[in-house]
Amino acid sequence: MGIIIKGGTVVTAERTYISDIKIENEVIAEIGKDLKCEGFEVVEANGCHIIPGGIDAHTHFDMDSGSIKTADNFETGTRAAIIGGTTTILDFAEINGDESLIEGAISYHRMAAGKCSCDYGFHMTITKLDEKTFKHMEELIYGGITSFKMYMAYDGMKIDDGAIYKVLEKARELGCIVEFHCENGDLLDALIEENVSSGNLEPKYHPLTRPTLVEKEAVSRLSDITKLADSRSYVVHLSCKDSLEVVKSARKQGVNMIVETCPQYLVLDDELYNKENFEGAKYVMSPPLRKKEDIECLWDGIKNGDIQTVGTDHCSFNFKGQKDLVKDDFSKIPNGAPGVEERMELFYTYGVANKRISFNKFVEVTSTNAAKIFGLYPRKGEIQVGSDADLVVLDTNKEKLITNSTLQHNVDYTLYEGFKVSCQVRDVFLRGEHVVEDGEIKKVYRGKYLKSKIK
Repeated sequence: MGIIIKGGTVVTAERTYISDIKIENEVIAEIGKDLKCEGFEVVEANGCHIIPGGIDAHTHFDMDSGSIKTADNFETGTRAAIIGGTTTILDFAEINGDESLIEGAISYHRMAAGKCSCDYGFHMTITKLDEKTFKHMEELIYGGITSFKMYMAYDGMKIDDGAIYKVLEKARELGCIVEFHCENGDLLDALIEENVSSGNLEPKYHPLTRPTLVEKEAVSRLSDITKLADSRSYVVHLSCKDSLEVVKSARKQGVNMIVETCPQYLVLDDELYNKENFEGAKYVMSPPLRKKEDIECLWDGIKNGDIQTVGTDHCSFNFKGQKDLVKDDFSKIPNGAPGVEERMELFYTYGVANKRISFNKFVEVTSTNAAKIFGLYPRKGEIQVGSDADLVVLDTNKEKLITNSTLQHNVDYTLYEGFKVSCQVRDVFLRGEHVVEDGEIKKVYRGKYLKSKIK
């Protein structure tokens, strides 16, 4: 038996209209008014909005940081994603030890298979360039991993400029995309050493050792290398005005750069690092939270199309038992925070409801653009006949408070405790299965691995 979602206001990246949606055999079978309902389960959506399932293209589940693992694995992380209206995640597969790219990908496939409540795919992290790297990139692309990531910081992960250039050249040849963590690793290492040696050890020194200049310089350098390689690059978790201005300037010179930001950089600021009782450690992430002027600039960037996607960088560590194990040195606090569950409701509230962006732009940057960039469109990120029936019924007439005690993630805090949101993810459909009903998980439906396609 199929399902008809009846009477909702459909919102896509391009259009807004009232319609029914018929779901059969995992896909959208028909869109129109007054569809015949005989033999179909009917879900009333009058007064609500129907949007494509969210795509979070930046998560870190089951990630081993060397001494500890993230609090959320694929089971808990994707359960949080689905109840929050995200029906697809793209996780960063990391290499552990001496693993090759292929071995790293196999490890992540094993960790995720049969565990995910939403559909999933991978990016592959490149931490070294050797004689096998390009061959393995080709093999991974054949297997559906068409995006790669490189770090410009962190010992053991940082890639030099020459390697960045070579990988970007290869990516141009293969048609794939390379994402970058943009911070000048040498500068931040020097700033950290300077502060630690001076006894500046509290969490409030974390943002001071990672000023906007450290990010801006790396973004600027990446733009030059991207231009030289005649390729394209993708900046993950861009956090500040200075970096966005670099990208805008580079684009005027014909440089192809894609930009992602995250909800934490849109609603939180660096005053939070001054919280007492080590609470500032909850916000230790890289890049760090910025100033209020950066927040406003990023919202303008989304509105104006300068920023293409909003992911979460969900990289969760518990406050107790993980982040608080190293109270004597901010530089050793595990970097990262949760957010996959709160993203859609939070972004709607502070974006659409606060009239910073349109509802169509909301859909564009939380779903449609990611589907297009990472080779999943129009199967994902769209509401049209033939697309996967990944749909969210969003009740924009209901308010609620975010509190960690009601969240599904496996973390002992949320960055957004006590925040009021002006909507609720009421129902979620994953390939036609009604998996969330009235804000509660109705059915655990195992997600499928997605093979991305080269554009």
